[in-house]
Amino acid sequence: MAAVGAENENPVMGEDRSVATWRQEEPLGGELEGWNTAIEDEEEGAVEEDVDSVAEEVDQPQEEEELETGEAPPWAPLASEVVKQGEDQDGDSPSVRNFIGLDEVKQDLFPDEDEDGGSSSSDYGSHHRPGTALARLVPDGNMLFPDIFQTNQLLFYERFKAYQDYILADCKPSEVREFTAEYLEKVLEPSGWQAIWRTDVFEVLVEVLDVEYSTLKAVVQLSEPFMCESPVNTFTMECMKELLEAKECVPLQELFVVFEESGEFDQTALAIEHTRFFYQNIWRSWDDEDEDDFDYFVRCVEPRLRMHYDILEDRVPSGLVLEYRSLLSKCEELYKRFTALRNSISSTASDSEMDNVSMVEGVKMYEELENFKQKLKLIENPLLRYVFGYQKHSALQAARAKGHRPVDGKVIHVVSISMTVNLLQSLTRDRLYPESCNDDLELQFHSDPLAAVNACYEGDIVIICPGRYAVNGLFSIADSIELEGYGLPDDIVIEKLGKGDNFVDCTGANIKISNMKFVQHDAVEGIVSVHQGKTVLDNCVLQCETTGVTLRTSAELIMTYCDLYGAKGAGIEIYPGSTCSLIGNGIHHCKDGILIKDFFDEVYDIPKITLENNVIHNNEGYGVILVKPTTLVPPRSNAGNDPPGGSSTEDVGQGDPGASEKREQDEGKDLASGEGAINGRLYQADEGNDTIANELVATSRRKSQLYKKRLGDLGITKVDDEDLMSEDMFVSIVGNQFKWNGKGCFGTFHF
Repeated sequence: MAAVGAENENPVMGEDRSVATWRQEEPLGGELEGWNTAIEDEEEGAVEEDVDSVAEEVDQPQEEEELETGEAPPWAPLASEVVKQGEDQDGDSPSVRNFIGLDEVKQDLFPDEDEDGGSSSSDYGSHHRPGTALARLVPDGNMLFPDIFQTNQLLFYERFKAYQDYILADCKPSEVREFTAEYLEKVLEPSGWQAIWRTDVFEVLVEVLDVEYSTLKAVVQLSEPFMCESPVNTFTMECMKELLEAKECVPLQELFVVFEESGEFDQTALAIEHTRFFYQNIWRSWDDEDEDDFDYFVRCVEPRLRMHYDILEDRVPSGLVLEYRSLLSKCEELYKRFTALRNSISSTASDSEMDNVSMVEGVKMYEELENFKQKLKLIENPLLRYVFGYQKHSALQAARAKGHRPVDGKVIHVVSISMTVNLLQSLTRDRLYPESCNDDLELQFHSDPLAAVNACYEGDIVIICPGRYAVNGLFSIADSIELEGYGLPDDIVIEKLGKGDNFVDCTGANIKISNMKFVQHDAVEGIVSVHQGKTVLDNCVLQCETTGVTLRTSAELIMTYCDLYGAKGAGIEIYPGSTCSLIGNGIHHCKDGILIKDFFDEVYDIPKITLENNVIHNNEGYGVILVKPTTLVPPRSNAGNDPPGGSSTEDVGQGDPGASEKREQDEGKDLASGEGAINGRLYQADEGNDTIANELVATSRRKSQLYKKRLGDLGITKVDDEDLMSEDMFVSIVGNQFKWNGKGCFGTFHF
């Protein structure tokens, strides 16, 4: 190991040796290559000498000569031994572990680079790489501009790994700029590369002379020949030179590295892209004033990064995206006004009446700002976004009821891929003949079920003949119509093509859908959403992708003898104030079977639910899960005094969704088939109906008491009625079977 050399400083950690000098000498590269050769020869049986005889040659004078030629003698230690010995050396020694660790960092950051090119140099540069690993992007507009690196199409994992492992790690919000500067100093070429300086008003080709890492800026000069593009024709070469002299430095975020096939500036382009993306999409101007703790990456960076890619990949409803961006814009504007007001107050030391008014205004602005920030966190958090859902629905504006047909009469819309004589005779005999006594009956034929539904008026009937129909659009049913399949559900398949927010939206007063199968792919929201009115689903098969059937506030759903499966969320979501009857259904292989939402932020009635003879099985979470606010959970006075079926504060997780979810996971582990857990108590599956009923009734009672207390505080009295079942708040839970659900048949989620 003496030949490895302790006299030289570590190329990464040392201070006296330059990286370029280390690369030129490359003492370790030859040794390692020799050691690897020796290892391979030994494995092939080429080295047949006895170990003791070889050891006698250690003190021979040809030792240094062999090392200089890069050929390792047979006594050379294995690479693993070198690493171990390197760990025991002082920090001043150029250990092999440091050398290899740097290559690993480079390989993780830039996995597409050639291995030979990546390991031939010990610094962060790439002077001898055979070619670039990044794609070329032709800039829009002026074709005279050179091509730039394509870096804006990085995957979620690539950005996540870069921010977590190499840029931010466990830094505090106040340390973000410092950590970013350290990262850029390691990977950024300090000079000698061209870039397009892009602003809102012009684009110009520049050459980077130096980088000021602490300010995330670069010193640039105009490249020759002069290239500039702007909608305003006033940016001449002289104007740009004057602008550069006045600015001195330009932000790195505004620089787009010119494409270079050699691969020399790959890392520079990626480093600038990571910095630009972070400050455009992740960083918020108020972050450094929030909690200054080491969990900044987990608390802020990761949720925002996931939110960005969820929006990019159409996994968030369009209405929620609009609300999120609107909230973000309002929050940014409010923070600017709040900061300006705070600075104006702090600059004056007087106690005038005007300053007192400004203080009151500042407090109001601060409270409003905190409210905006909490709403943003709610949307950014994937779990809470799933739990609360999206109550506003932009598609409702487009779905307007047509009402009755201008010319009196009812129309039967027949949908068929191809109409044969036998099919028409059977359809006439089985379905059309009973309607023929109506003189006003009219038949219309379609090949697309979506076109048939869009052509419907109040009271129309749509009959879909057997076949597989691919639909690229949204069924928005706003009138009272009947949509039925002629045959068995598996024979009438309606498949959703493309991505979209919804598949079937029901807003009509009385809608019936029967005898068909819906197949959903790449969707954002549920397969069927009932927003208002009454919808009947009878003998249908629902193959879901995200949430299954969503029942919104004030709507009614009657679902009988249906088969629902495959939802990544809940099979059925029931909102407060709705009425839901589930009879004889199969709900299986979903995240949760039935999700009942019981919000307290607005005054809602308890949903009226009927569960009879359903089979809820093989769901990942619970068969039935109740979501309710922590404020509904009474304090635990002593053991054994909990309300019937109620949960104690020990099971709440103090309003922390992560703690609550962890507790639910712990409760559901290793449960026997057919058993579940609720608040730490095990019960058999046949007890599930009574347990769920008791829990919902207890929750209803607590919510009713709090609601009446609110009214009492306002001076409003209400007739006391403790018999909640008499109000049909929970109509019936009988004959249901809960089998093989991952966490049990019933659980609660407190927020």
